[in-house]
Amino acid sequence: MIRCVLYRPGTGAVEHGGSELLDIWAHDQESIIWTDLYENDAEEETRLMIEHFDLNPLAIQDAQRSRHPPKIEAFDGVTFMLFKGLHGEASDLTFRTIQLALFVGGRFLVTRHSGPSPSIEQLGGEITRQDSPIAQGADVLALRLLRIMSDRYLNLILTIEPRLEQIEDEMIKNPHDELLAELINYKTNLKKYTRVFLYHVQVISELQRRRFPSIGADQNHLVTDVYEQQERASSLGRLYYETAADLIDGYISVASHRLNNIMKILTIVTAIFVPLSFLAGIYGMNFEYMPELKSQAGYFVLLGIMGSMVAVLLYVFRKKKWL
Repeated sequence: MIRCVLYRPGTGAVEHGGSELLDIWAHDQESIIWTDLYENDAEEETRLMIEHFDLNPLAIQDAQRSRHPPKIEAFDGVTFMLFKGLHGEASDLTFRTIQLALFVGGRFLVTRHSGPSPSIEQLGGEITRQDSPIAQGADVLALRLLRIMSDRYLNLILTIEPRLEQIEDEMIKNPHDELLAELINYKTNLKKYTRVFLYHVQVISELQRRRFPSIGADQNHLVTDVYEQQERASSLGRLYYETAADLIDGYISVASHRLNNIMKILTIVTAIFVPLSFLAGIYGMNFEYMPELKSQAGYFVLLGIMGSMVAVLLYVFRKKKWL
C-alpha cells in the first residue's frame, strides 16, 4: 500500500492520495510530500524510492530487512533512520516490534514499516489539523512521528507499575506460582524493552550531537524533546526490570521462609513422637518376662510417662519460641 500526503505551502492545501501525487510533487518545487509504504512488493518499493526520491539502495535494503538494529545514517542530502516501532496489536508488555524506517529529505518524508503502526495512523490524523506538522517541514514531521512512537512505548511501560505494586501485596499475603510466572514474564519482556530503547537513545543522542542533512538546526528543541522522552522510557524500563528481579528474589525468600516454618513444625512433631514411638515399640514386643507386663497399673503408668514427655517437650519448645 502506498499512501501519500501532499502539502502546498502557497495555499495551505493538504491532499491525500496514492502514488499519483508523486508526479504533482515533482513538478511543484515548493510542495512537501509524505509517502508511507506498507505491504508492498520489495522490488516495487525499491524502484519507487530510487526513481522519485533518489534514495541510496543500501539504505533501502536495510529498511526492507525483517530484523536490523536501529541506526541513523546520512546519504546525499537525506537522513536515514531505522527504529523498532510498536506493533499495532501491542497492548501490554508482551509486545511485538516492527521495523520503522524514515528517509528525511528537504521536501519529503518517506516512511516504511513492516507491520501495522498506530504511530503512523496517529500522525496521519494530525496532518489534517490547522497546526499540521507537515506545514513546518519534513524534518518536523519526522520528529513528530518519533515523539508519538516514544509516547506509545512510555504509556505501555507505565501500565506495569500499579501491577507490580499489586503483585508485591499479593506476594506477602498469598504467594503462589502464578505470581512467580507473571514476574518472570515481566522480567523477560522488560529485558527486551530496555534493549530496544538502548538503541533508540543512542540514535537520538547521535542526532543531537551531529548535524544531519535535511534536519534543521532550529529543530534542536524537538530533537531534545524526543531524546528526553526516549531516555525517560529507557530509565523506567531499567527501573521496572530491577523491581521485577527484586520481587522474584523476594518471592523466593518468602517461599523459603514459609517452607522453613512448615519444616520446623514437622520437626517438632517428629521430635515429640520419636520418644513416644520408642516407648510404644519397647512395650509392643511380645516377651513373656517383661517386668511391667503383669502389673495392673503398668498401662496407665506408661501413658502417664508418655503424656509427661509430651508436656515437657512442648514447654521446652515454647520457651525457646519454636512454637
